[in-house]
Amino acid sequence: MTRILTMTAALLLALATQASAQCYADYKAKQDNPLRLQYGLIELPDSACGSIAAATRYATPVVAGSGWTLLQIESILTRTQFEARRANAGAIHLRR
Repeated sequence: MTRILTMTAALLLALATQASAQCYADYKAKQDNPLRLQYGLIELPDSACGSIAAATRYATPVVAGSGWTLLQIESILTRTQFEARRANAGAIHLRR
């Protein structure tokens, strides 16, 4: 019985850790007429954290929903990297 409880607790801890894993991407986008450029950060779902291509597929419609055209994903960031980037970037845009 103790072993079952231990295994259950370990499984729940693993799931909680996995659910809290977050990644972000920083991106460049543009608007035309007049030309405006934007640097921003976007929170990604787990399914988009594996590659720049996956992040691009996720971010393109999100950014377009605000009237911007995604130019490129610069990099995929961990929570720690995101916090450092956000602190150093000044006024940036965070999309979810």
